[in-house]
Amino acid sequence: MAAFRQVGEKQLPNEITFMVWSPKRDLIALSNKAGEVLLHRLANFQRVWSLPANENTGKEVTSLAWRPDGKILAFSLADTKRVVLCDVEKPECLHSFLVDGPVTCMHWTEVAEDSSSFTPFSSSEGETELLLPKLPMLPKNEEKSDEIMKLLGDVRLNALVLGTSSGFIEIFAYGMYKIATVTWIAGSCRSLCLSSDLKSLSVITEVSISTDPERVITYTQLDTSLLSNCLPEVTRMARKFTHISTLLQYQKLSLTCMCEAWEDILMQMDSRLTKFVQEKNTTTSVQDEFMQLLLWGKASPELQALLMNQLTVKGLKKLGQSIESSYSSIQKLVISHLQSGSEALLYHLSELKGMALWRQKYEPLGLEVTLIEDSVNAVGSFILKSNELLQVIESSMKNFRAFFRWLYVAMLRMSEEHILPELNVNKMSQRDTVFVADFLSEHFNEAPELYDRKGKYFNVERVGQYLKDEDDDLLTPPNTDGNHWFNFVQNSTHLKDSPLLFPYYPQKSLHYVKRRMEGIIDLCLQKPSETIGKSISQAFCMPLYRVQKREPIPVSLELPSLWNSKSSDLHYVVFTMPEQSPSILYLLRRSTDSSRCINNAVLGVEFGSKMEFNEESQCSCLDACFYDDETLAVVLKEEKERVLALLPLSSVYADNDCVEEFSWDTSRSLIDQSSNIPVQCAFFEKQVRVLENMKAQHVAVNGFRKISCVLSSNLRHVRVFEMDEDDEGEIDEEEDHESQDTNGTQKELEESIDCQDVSAISDITQETEENSDVQDESISNLEMSDA
Repeated sequence: MAAFRQVGEKQLPNEITFMVWSPKRDLIALSNKAGEVLLHRLANFQRVWSLPANENTGKEVTSLAWRPDGKILAFSLADTKRVVLCDVEKPECLHSFLVDGPVTCMHWTEVAEDSSSFTPFSSSEGETELLLPKLPMLPKNEEKSDEIMKLLGDVRLNALVLGTSSGFIEIFAYGMYKIATVTWIAGSCRSLCLSSDLKSLSVITEVSISTDPERVITYTQLDTSLLSNCLPEVTRMARKFTHISTLLQYQKLSLTCMCEAWEDILMQMDSRLTKFVQEKNTTTSVQDEFMQLLLWGKASPELQALLMNQLTVKGLKKLGQSIESSYSSIQKLVISHLQSGSEALLYHLSELKGMALWRQKYEPLGLEVTLIEDSVNAVGSFILKSNELLQVIESSMKNFRAFFRWLYVAMLRMSEEHILPELNVNKMSQRDTVFVADFLSEHFNEAPELYDRKGKYFNVERVGQYLKDEDDDLLTPPNTDGNHWFNFVQNSTHLKDSPLLFPYYPQKSLHYVKRRMEGIIDLCLQKPSETIGKSISQAFCMPLYRVQKREPIPVSLELPSLWNSKSSDLHYVVFTMPEQSPSILYLLRRSTDSSRCINNAVLGVEFGSKMEFNEESQCSCLDACFYDDETLAVVLKEEKERVLALLPLSSVYADNDCVEEFSWDTSRSLIDQSSNIPVQCAFFEKQVRVLENMKAQHVAVNGFRKISCVLSSNLRHVRVFEMDEDDEGEIDEEEDHESQDTNGTQKELEESIDCQDVSAISDITQETEENSDVQDESISNLEMSDA
């Protein structure tokens, strides 16, 4: 009988560099040498989507990791030093951030459930939803708004751990907020595993020695007990900062929508007037030219040529409509999106400030009140600048309406076209005339210094300068001479620098104030990560073995592999010493609590003469990884055959009393003590399958979904198995007996019935086969129900 039911097989066009199963679904994520990230389904290995390499994110994928709920996929890119979070539903980037160096490995862990830690915080999350209104959807990006909210995930803490080629390790709560940074690890990180109780972090590094052509593979256990001891506080702080990071992303998208609503056509008036100044022969200023047209209804030949030949009646009408539409859209975005997001930011920062004032709980985590107050003031400054933009939009809309209405009628008269009664200039109110005069006197003054900066003499359109992502001051800042409150604050020594008032920057753009706000909040976020990072210490370090300097396959697919057993609070390291003892697989285990000792810390497993599929063969282990807390999945090489098997740990650690305890000598490499490591012989029952016509080399498994994916040595050929099912092409002993009984019944019938009754025999045979099919179908349904 062939164990494990094969459900898919495929030859891929590009070499696979990494593969990992979703923790909750029958989905597997792959990356290849072309820089693509692929998502495949278990059934027939069907592709769900692919994300090709691009210049913005990067082209060299180095690692993959699933969020524990299976809704977010993270992948790292070496060429851009960026980590991208992608929604599982579609190949789109939800969030990305830069790291200090190329990421070589990632691990995303979920904290073990503790109802006492999360119940109070869950209720506070519910209060937040009641107090803060739901943020409105972004126009043309409604799906994007929902996807941003997906970044928050569940309340229970989860942590994304990153390791870089330079030994830097960073821990991100919820995959977004950096809560710890470790900078003193030697070598390049190859694998990471943070325990679910947050007490320790296992790290596999590859250390290069300049004088030695070999590299040393080293296992290090880091003590992260501060995260475990302060789990409720870390969760609350991380959740708040994740809310803040998500809101900053929402503000960024809102501002992007505002920039898209502003059109280049709005700059047409400035460019036309600048050209008019350069070409006109008169000494009369542009402002005087328009004032004469307003007061006397007559235009100079130069102005008339500008209006009728360059601007045109149709162009003026289109420009007026564009300004009205653009300003209205920007105004709605500021009121409904930008201000709503800013108010939510203030709310979460104020709650964070209250947490920081509880110094006994949060001071050890590096939460500082002063940095949070600076962040609150920065958000307040952003709100003030948003309100200033609203005032500029409202004033511009009123002035532009009056100006374009007057100019439109004047141009119709010049062209001697019919003027509608409702547009008659005689019906303009005195207020509208004052608006036009004020608009001309304020916006139509020639500014030679502006020409030196921007190549134009005029800045008639005032809204666009707020949306420019530049460090320069505003071309035309708001006039504060008539602002009595502003003058009062500036002249008061007590209020001018008071922490009770938000700072105001009248000379700066909205983009500048937003970037300043993001920088201050980032500084606020960095302090806890530095403090927690300094608390992390080395609990154990052991050089395991040496390897030659070679890179035939991606490091991410090679042993050693790490595993955290949540049921027993243990760290496991699975590795081989290919150059010393290729037939032995080593298991190193340590307690997540570095102060607790365990038996059988290091054990060897030999695959040889007692294996069921061949009684006289010696096998070498090509790959191994944990299927679940109690089982190990291995790919073995037996002469020319490759074998996939499940090894229960109970068979390895069954005779604990009979196994001689290994005596550690931490001053020496483990390879130098390998002769003293006790070795157990592996026994397989029925959970083994020969992989025919395939040079299998690597395996990825998911014990929760009971599935596996085997990859060949050329990194292009994959096979997918359901591990709890037998192959459909094979039948068990019970089905053999039933088949024999059926055949016996048919033979007896054939012997007792005359040859003329052949048709009757055929009917009986068909009925017997149908009954057998029904029975097989019911058995299949029962197996599916059990699964």
